[in-house]
Amino acid sequence: MVHKVQAVVVKEKNAPVSLETILVPDPGPGEALVDILTCGVCHTDLHYKQGAINDDYPFLLGHEATGVVSAVGPDVTEVAPGDRVVLNWRAVCGECRACRKGEPQYCFNTANATQKMTLEDGTELTPALGIGAFAEKTLVAAGQCTKVDDDVDPAAVGLLGCGVMAGIGAAINTGEVQRGESVAVIGCGGVGIAAVAGAKLAGATTIIAVDIDPAKVEMAKAQGATHGINSKEEDPVEAIRALTGGFGADVVIDAVGRPETYKQAFYARDLAGRVVLVGVPNPDMKIELPLADVFGRGGSLKSSWYGDCLPSRDFPMLVEQYKLGRLDLDAFVTERIGLGDIEEAFAKMHDGKVLRSVVEL
Repeated sequence: MVHKVQAVVVKEKNAPVSLETILVPDPGPGEALVDILTCGVCHTDLHYKQGAINDDYPFLLGHEATGVVSAVGPDVTEVAPGDRVVLNWRAVCGECRACRKGEPQYCFNTANATQKMTLEDGTELTPALGIGAFAEKTLVAAGQCTKVDDDVDPAAVGLLGCGVMAGIGAAINTGEVQRGESVAVIGCGGVGIAAVAGAKLAGATTIIAVDIDPAKVEMAKAQGATHGINSKEEDPVEAIRALTGGFGADVVIDAVGRPETYKQAFYARDLAGRVVLVGVPNPDMKIELPLADVFGRGGSLKSSWYGDCLPSRDFPMLVEQYKLGRLDLDAFVTERIGLGDIEEAFAKMHDGKVLRSVVEL
């Protein structure tokens, strides 16, 4: 059976998104059909629209989603119809060299659905991050479905599917923030503020939020930052050092992903401290650092891909922290919108007016 549903598609580079009728097949082996409840509007979707990911147009946008499994294919055991799930783009294979080393959070062979969703004329769609969730239904690999409790707001927990998980994981998993440590986060968009929340959850006692927008710094303080720095008005490296006894922070997280901010992160950390890059740079960006400084400062320079998360481990744990009142996922939901409002949501995102716009279906 083929399902005709409404979905948001971008057909060419920088074209406006359009609401289209698409065809979604029933699940085959290893696949699951999911009725979408909510989907966050993420910067990655904007990158697809702008051609910054690849040129495999048309794209079926959306990936930061919660849904209910409506059908599964043969041999699927991970989920069953009726399960509430958060979709993820790391469906671990269990067989690659990372999985065999016991590091499935670095799986090099994550799975997507084999069958293709199409436009009504048969044109194959490329789903964003293998998900494509700005749609009433989507088809994914069963391993892309992570079961979560169904007594929580789907709009809030769905954000674990990408940006919020990336930020929290950058602090907890990649940065390995310990109790009593100092953490600085450069860039207070959704991912950066999630990193602040992750540092608080991990027990950091000094959490420094850095941004050029004082309103974003205040939002970070509401999520646990103990100090704020307006980097338009003062040198963030010197300001971070001043707040950490002159030494620099134990962990500095670059949630922007530009050469300028990475250099700030590099020099704002303590000796033997950790730098974590979670902001996504453009492919043409380059950085130059004195090799003697890289050697002499010690510590580690890490990149954080999806917060180094393992969805089956991290999503349920973070949902439980949310239910216990220790993680305010509700604060990341700035507005709730419909499928027809996504172009406007991209504009608000570009202007820095929202943490997350969330589509409700």
